[in-house]
Amino acid sequence: MDKNAIRGIVFLVIFAALAFIALQMPVFALAGVTGKSFTLFEFFGPVAGAFIGLHGVIAVGLAKLSNAIATGSPFGVWDIAKMTPMMFAAYYFYRNGARGFGDKLGLIVPVAAMAAFWLHPVGQQAWVYALYWLIPVAMKFLPERLVLRSLGSTFTAHAVGSVLFLYTIPTAPALWLALIPVVALERGAFALGISASHIVFTNVMNAVDRAFHISKYVNVERQYVFHI
Repeated sequence: MDKNAIRGIVFLVIFAALAFIALQMPVFALAGVTGKSFTLFEFFGPVAGAFIGLHGVIAVGLAKLSNAIATGSPFGVWDIAKMTPMMFAAYYFYRNGARGFGDKLGLIVPVAAMAAFWLHPVGQQAWVYALYWLIPVAMKFLPERLVLRSLGSTFTAHAVGSVLFLYTIPTAPALWLALIPVVALERGAFALGISASHIVFTNVMNAVDRAFHISKYVNVERQYVFHI
């Protein structure tokens, strides 16, 4: 194994470790679910894909898996599936360069989530909620902007997570309708947090690159580097 591959694996492990720590830090309560909270992870998890591509998606999965094992969470098929929303978000963020139909998975996931939501009896009565998932589709056809990429990424996670929530936990249409304004605030905050995290990580990686020349295996988007 060459040195670049080894360094890439080290970066993956370090990022997964940071993500695991962030998963232990609640930020605000998850609306509609008692005792559950969004964590700091939601604010920087998706950016892993931007730096190490598909390895970043894997790092997100490793962090979620490690958290499940450490907390003694049940580990059935659905529990494994619940780890995937942030992985899809990381993938969406990673594929920012593929615009329009160039990123088929980035388009299919939110559209499939809308279809799944509307096929559910409860979802049919709160169908307007799923229109949020037009956002990640629309972002692929707009000019590349960090905040728009972040919006698409966080709403991709939202789409996958909401459908899993709908099919695994009994709910009423009134809950989903009441969540519509809450989602706008939450996801807006997440998009800003993801954008800020990406800028911070980019500048850190740029500084590390100057010392250790890591750009061969870590992507650094120079347009977000502060030149002082």
